[in-house]
Amino acid sequence: MSRTRPAPEPPEPLAPLVDAHTHIDACGATDPAGVAALADRAAAVGVGTIVTVADDLAAARFAVEAAHWDDRIYAAVALHPTRANALDDAAKAELEQLAADPRVVAVGETGLDYYWPGKLEGCADVETQVDGFRWHIDLAKRLGKPLMIHNREADHDLLAVLLDEGAPDTVIFHCFSGDTTMAQACVAEGYVLSFSGTVSFKNAHELREAATVVPASQLLVETDAPYLTPHPFRGAPNESYCLPYTVRALAEVRGDDPAELAEISTANARRVYRLR
Repeated sequence: MSRTRPAPEPPEPLAPLVDAHTHIDACGATDPAGVAALADRAAAVGVGTIVTVADDLAAARFAVEAAHWDDRIYAAVALHPTRANALDDAAKAELEQLAADPRVVAVGETGLDYYWPGKLEGCADVETQVDGFRWHIDLAKRLGKPLMIHNREADHDLLAVLLDEGAPDTVIFHCFSGDTTMAQACVAEGYVLSFSGTVSFKNAHELREAATVVPASQLLVETDAPYLTPHPFRGAPNESYCLPYTVRALAEVRGDDPAELAEISTANARRVYRLR
């Protein structure tokens, strides 16, 4: 992410909305006042609920804390697949304790990332990622909570592991980035697909086509902030208040009414995450 561009202007409000996946700490909100201010900015444009997601242990601890600081915030905890080599016994024990917290609504983000091995120093290799993914699948099933998937260039193997292990009742593909074939495979399994600002990118032809084949009942919306700021703000810092830009772009791609899509995606998020 680049911070060379100023933050986007707040969009026209669109309510109700749930940001199904963001990283509040990476957005710079790291204390109760900062979290409240971020949630206030989101609420001002209709984003009344935010799920902040962990990718390492420090972020997992923070996510749970933030969810207790502010009733508008919920948490998801896991080790990102590229960090699966840190999933030792102590990490597993702590993650189990954190994931059991009532403010934690999903186990994630976990899955497989075949892009970074060999490029990123210290990145977990594929075998280690698969082992970590299997452990997180089991944790989600034991806790009866949704599994939140990170998938990068690993479509076949990821679906194969889910089939082999037996998927939890609810599986969410965060920041879905696949093509129509992958979308249809996920839909057939009953998985939920969450769309981010990438669906607004005019050159994301396969993703935009895939978005049209997902039933409305299996769809979520997210920012993945501070990353993936929607068009025309690419390169600017993203935050939960930017979600209406993505929802309007997704509605345009699908031929949906934005207000109806907001209501449907919010109902889905409340069902999937069992929100109050």
